[in-house]
Amino acid sequence: MKSIYLSLFILLFSTTACTQADKVSVVQNEDGMKLVVNNQDFMINGMNWDYFPIGTNYTYSLWSQPDDIIQEALEAEMTLLKNMGVNAVRQYSSVPAKWIKYIYEKYGIYTMLNHSFGRYGLSVDGVYMTNTDYADPRVRTLLLTEVKQMVEEYKDTPGLLMYLLGNENNYGLFWEGAETEDIPVEDRKSTSRARAMYKLFDEATVAMKKIDKSHPISLCNGDLVFLDIIIEECPNVDIFGTNMYRGISFGDAFQKVKDEYKKPIMFTEFGADAFNSIRNEEDPLPQAKYMVGNWKEIYENAAGLGKAENCIGGFTFQFSDGWWKFGQTTNLDKHDNNASWKNGGYENDFVKGKNNMNEEWFGICAKGPTDERGLYKLEPRAAYYALKKVHTLNPMTNSISTKSIDKHFEGIKVMDNN
Repeated sequence: MKSIYLSLFILLFSTTACTQADKVSVVQNEDGMKLVVNNQDFMINGMNWDYFPIGTNYTYSLWSQPDDIIQEALEAEMTLLKNMGVNAVRQYSSVPAKWIKYIYEKYGIYTMLNHSFGRYGLSVDGVYMTNTDYADPRVRTLLLTEVKQMVEEYKDTPGLLMYLLGNENNYGLFWEGAETEDIPVEDRKSTSRARAMYKLFDEATVAMKKIDKSHPISLCNGDLVFLDIIIEECPNVDIFGTNMYRGISFGDAFQKVKDEYKKPIMFTEFGADAFNSIRNEEDPLPQAKYMVGNWKEIYENAAGLGKAENCIGGFTFQFSDGWWKFGQTTNLDKHDNNASWKNGGYENDFVKGKNNMNEEWFGICAKGPTDERGLYKLEPRAAYYALKKVHTLNPMTNSISTKSIDKHFEGIKVMDNN
């Protein structure tokens, strides 16, 4: 009888152990700042991932499709991601917990769960507020309720890496809509609105930590705009996440965040488009070169490597082209070549006074036509193969040095395919 009870106990313990949530933490020691997952040092080789067939936009949801369609889509995309060494994807909180678990258990890929935190407006008392007013008590109540419900729902999900709040919400204080515009200059016209917003970010963080102590919380800022206010208003946030598009180098970002905010830095978005606005044609090689340069700096600034030692990784933007990004509700079947914003950091096609960033061409994979089941195939670009080589190096191992990182990246030759 004892052996039967013992066997049942072992079975129950094994089942619980296999399905329990991961323990993720931010650690600061003499080596610097790092992410630790289940007692192992972890560098985020991440990807901004979504699934939008040509002809659809942000209103489409893969998760509302039948399970067999979802599984087939995931098999195609997650296999490619796993093959290139991606260990985490950034997804919004519309993804059901069971699919986070499925992606992790089948492909070994974690999910950073993102709540937009009013970035694209919200409904308050039945009225849609296009530009979220974070000082409004009703907004505060609504957003705090939403994030607490999110944490309650997902906190025990295997494969959950961390929570991310917002998506460059500070830019939303300047821009009028959801489309990407020129990165704003910090003219302080929105300082009071920013302070109210960041106060609420921190309140949400505190509320979330009361529910889940096993997963860190990051905000998602646009570059370093309002960093001084973040330092004052967000002491409880664990990680400084940033969408940063500066070209091949992030410049002073690592050291500035380390010295002033004293938090680890994580790049929630970065990358380059695969379209040349001067020649008006697809141009994948510069995209790959920019991304390789970005990842080299990410690795060089990891804990224990002698530079800023506060970078925990990043999420490349993005896995496949978004055919809906320009216009968002129009020409959904057209791969628009309109450049919607300008950035001098991308010198290969920059002309002063002209836009050069093509929002619909940021994928490291090109998107194929949709079949009768609503699925499509991807065609990897040069950046896919280059990043596959990048991610064969783990900068968190004891044997890695700045010299070995230099040697590794010197061996990456950017070409059309591999």
